[in-house]
Amino acid sequence: MGATTALSAIAQQIPAQIPGQSAGPTASSFQGSVTAGHATGQTLDLSLDDAIQRGLKNNLGTVLSGTQTASARAQRLSQLQPLLPDVEFNAHEAVSQVDLAAEGLRIPGFPTIIGPFGYTDLRASLSWSLVDVKSLRTYLAAKHQFTAAELSEQDARDMVVLTVGNGYMRVLADQGLIDSFVAQVATAKVSLDQANANHDAGTSPKLDVLRAQVDYQSLQQQLIVAQNSFDKDKLALARAIGLPLEQNFNLSDKAPYAVFDKLDVDALIKQAHANRKDLASMFEQTKAAEEQRKGATADRYPTVVFNGDYGVIGVNLGTSHGTGDAQGTLSVPVFKEYGLRGEAQIAQSQLDTQNAQLSDLNAQVDADVRDALLDIEAAQKQVEVARSSVDLAKEALSESQQRYASGVDDNLAVSQAQKSVAQANDQYVSSLYRSNVAKLSLARALGAGQDYKKYLGGK
Repeated sequence: MGATTALSAIAQQIPAQIPGQSAGPTASSFQGSVTAGHATGQTLDLSLDDAIQRGLKNNLGTVLSGTQTASARAQRLSQLQPLLPDVEFNAHEAVSQVDLAAEGLRIPGFPTIIGPFGYTDLRASLSWSLVDVKSLRTYLAAKHQFTAAELSEQDARDMVVLTVGNGYMRVLADQGLIDSFVAQVATAKVSLDQANANHDAGTSPKLDVLRAQVDYQSLQQQLIVAQNSFDKDKLALARAIGLPLEQNFNLSDKAPYAVFDKLDVDALIKQAHANRKDLASMFEQTKAAEEQRKGATADRYPTVVFNGDYGVIGVNLGTSHGTGDAQGTLSVPVFKEYGLRGEAQIAQSQLDTQNAQLSDLNAQVDADVRDALLDIEAAQKQVEVARSSVDLAKEALSESQQRYASGVDDNLAVSQAQKSVAQANDQYVSSLYRSNVAKLSLARALGAGQDYKKYLGGK
């Protein structure tokens, strides 16, 4: 597997690492953004901090989470209104003329037409559900949903850190591969020139020249592939942080690396359960489902509603008199059994679903922490081995080049050594990328995405 293929395989795992994501932004949402500003003719130096801050502001996942929270806030307000008094004011001015004959009243000697006459009515009315348990439970459910949406919005910010951080590290890895291939192409060109010189001098066969030519062109092709991946991954990073796609930018940070000390797994899992916003959001959604289930039961309870009005009415305001009305209504459902049972069963199934998802997410939190720690441990070992492999491969290449230049051996050993150097460099770049993504994933798993520097720094 080539380095660019390996990086693609690793990066494809990132969107799947969104445990507990509720309705709202999907995994693909975090790959997009709302473009901010316009491209300039200057090249932008972009640090990891700058990229993450742009992502937190412009990433589509963050934007959609914000709109979801706004919708939940509005829903909470709308569910609060049935619990509050409803007061209205009406001003009514009427002018009438009545044809009694048209109404069927035909009395000899009595006027057929009455009017015109009119009156003025200014009145305030009050309607208030004094006892309505169903509305109370519905409001409490909406309140929990709003809290869940706020927590999901905070969780989305941690997901943005992981997404943008992954994109930034991947571009750095691409740059590392390009630098490696550039150096390897230059080395292969030296070997090719040496093979041509030896062949011209009659000290080596044409096969050495052909072998060196194949190695040189193969590395050129790999350099082209690496450059293409670099350009595409820069576009993906720009999409995630809201940069105009035509804006030129360079990454000003280098790929960090520091060895992680041995960590207390149980303490980290406890921290994750305390800090994960997606877990807290799922808990609030479960509480909302509990309130909805109680609300379905409350449909059986009686409701008490007060309605009243007071105002002045008369031919005009000067001759008006105060009038009012007050009434209380007690409503008790008598025969709605099938409807009530159906609502209760639907609410119960929704509660059961939420409880199952909450239980699963609790286990997923444990798994996320353990997975990240295992990835970090494995990646650190890979980095150390890859570093040693790079040094050994370079030394072997130097030895084979010297033997070939001295005429002791043909350039087959040089060709094999160049391939070993390329493979070792690929493995080093991939393992360094894997190590940094694993640390970002640990920060996400602990609900500490905003503290990503602490984990990338290895402290």
